[in-house]
Amino acid sequence: MTTVFDSTKTVKSELSKQKYIASDEIATIVYLAQKLGKPLLAEGPAGVGKTELAKGIAAATGRELIRLQCYEGLDESKALYEWEYSKQLLYTQLLRDKLNDTLGKADSLTEAADRLAKEEDVFFSNRFLLQRPLLKAILSEKPTVLLIDEIDRADAEFEAFLLEILSDFQVSVPELGTLSAKHKPFVILTSNNTRELSEALKRRCLYLFIDYPNLQEELAVVRLKVPDLNPKLAQQAVEFVQRLRKADMRKSPSISETLDWANALVALNASNLDKTILEDTLSVLLKHEADLQKAKRQMLNPPQHPKQRPADDFGRFSGN
Repeated sequence: MTTVFDSTKTVKSELSKQKYIASDEIATIVYLAQKLGKPLLAEGPAGVGKTELAKGIAAATGRELIRLQCYEGLDESKALYEWEYSKQLLYTQLLRDKLNDTLGKADSLTEAADRLAKEEDVFFSNRFLLQRPLLKAILSEKPTVLLIDEIDRADAEFEAFLLEILSDFQVSVPELGTLSAKHKPFVILTSNNTRELSEALKRRCLYLFIDYPNLQEELAVVRLKVPDLNPKLAQQAVEFVQRLRKADMRKSPSISETLDWANALVALNASNLDKTILEDTLSVLLKHEADLQKAKRQMLNPPQHPKQRPADDFGRFSGN
């Protein structure tokens, strides 16, 4: 059974049940997207919870999540539908005797072609139509959440094709005619902002920018997702991650990497963020060698000033 959000408070509470902590802004835009029936475009750095938001909405509303993962070179056939030619060929072979009987009664090639044309509906029907995510969402018997993930990875041509789908929620299949949505899906597009999306696409969507969380927000996520982590250690870990994000790394740690690190600390039975633990687990947070070396220089082994006392576990100086 599917449900709807009747207020922004309901959005927050229902998403919280799915272990997704939504800010007031997120809750408001999600509510308005549902109320106005408009797609939601969520932009922001990789790993800040854009895809998780779609999963949370699907779970909270009891809708099936249909996901289209975008990539360079994605075209209509991979996103919309394809004919299962191998299946058509198999049916043709199995029905060969019947076809021969039908065509054998024709007095001419023209008549045979006409007879064959009358049988096209048999071979170009839904039984041979391989539904890709977009068509699956349109033809679904129940309301769905359609996640178009990382739309910025797709080509501009595909983005243009998508505009018609998002406007009308119908598609024309030459052999079958126009297929319209039985239930308008709740559409969520995500973008890591690797390229500028068209104004035409943005006009059709409600826009939401999701940034890295602040310390308290991220700490709340860690406590919710990794409850076995010692509260003091959770505080230390999140503070360290927040510092890494301010250090101009090639790739800052995402929330998902923070959670991976928190789970790693639990697995190692860590009780404190000492230098050894940091050195041994830093690669869980940072995925580029240059970032690892930079972090070790600046945060684990900072240069000592003669008048300063040694750095504490976070590399913070406690001197004058």
